Amino acid sequence: MIGGHSNQHISQCQWLVVGVCLSALAALGAEPVVFDRAVASVDGRVVTQSQLDFETRVLLINAGGAQAATAPLAVDDLKKGLELIIDQRVTTLEADKLDAYQLEDGEVEKLAARFRDAIGGEAELRRFLDDHEAELNDIAQVLRRSLRSSRVLDGRLRLRAQVSEADARRYQVEHAELKGLTVQQVRELLFTNRFKEMVRQELKAARKSVDVRLLGPFATQPTPAGATP
Repeated sequence: MIGGHSNQHISQCQWLVVGVCLSALAALGAEPVVFDRAVASVDGRVVTQSQLDFETRVLLINAGGAQAATAPLAVDDLKKGLELIIDQRVTTLEADKLDAYQLEDGEVEKLAARFRDAIGGEAELRRFLDDHEAELNDIAQVLRRSLRSSRVLDGRLRLRAQVSEADARRYQVEHAELKGLTVQQVRELLFTNRFKEMVRQELKAARKSVDVRLLGPFATQPTPAGATP
């Protein structure tokens, strides 16, 4: 089974190594070079710029956007990617503590195989991994977290989002633009809309219970005085 690793809390030892390196550069009269930087923190675990770029590309490729393997990512892509990455981490935090919604044997391998096909085959996969100095396990971890996050939300909210046939008929009568749809189609439409709203509320509440911080270029900017928020 393909394994994975989670982000670890930054230790005092890691910060000590950073400090020693910066001190050495200063002693040599060299300008410090920024290799990476933190863009967010979720429950004390840092998400770096390189992680954001890599994970956003993995999620886009997995959703059918193979061009994300090499195409430049717009700032808006990275912002949306960061929000999704944070939501997935927040969603799976409690599941991790309870050891819930774990994937079955072989599921991660299937996810990795689908990703290989989505990116264009083994050669393209290896090129992508080399470009990001990553391993297959790193992709597997992103895909695993994404699927578990979806299952957590589905398990919590699907039953509550169900729409009865009577409610669908009543809604259809009140909305003339839906007259051409079957009752089942109206039920599915209402379920989808209700589920999306429940997910939004669930994630909003979950973020309030977890220490989530946007850092660096993604930090929330204060609204200027007199401006409309």
